[in-house]
Amino acid sequence: MSKFRLVFTSEANDVLRDLESPQYATKLKKIRKTLGLIQQDPSYPGLRSHKYRSFHGRNGEDVWDSYVENNTPGAWRVFWHYGPAEDHITIVTIGPHP
Repeated sequence: MSKFRLVFTSEANDVLRDLESPQYATKLKKIRKTLGLIQQDPSYPGLRSHKYRSFHGRNGEDVWDSYVENNTPGAWRVFWHYGPAEDHITIVTIGPHP
């Protein structure tokens, strides 16, 4: 049973749609695994989730990032925040660590 319901911004949906071609299968698999872990427990140690300080959500929410990859050039992250409802997490975007 999922602890949180994931809500995706149009930007996050666009990234996922762009990764649906076979050449990105490995990256998409890693992202889906990360999303599943965030949904179950965003504080799961392997995600290394931490508050991102450079930007906030549309309504000033604290944005967090979680690891998709580590020790990889251009390692990808999932950027998210809690809400809009108590049991929701909004996936803001997915991409390489800036």
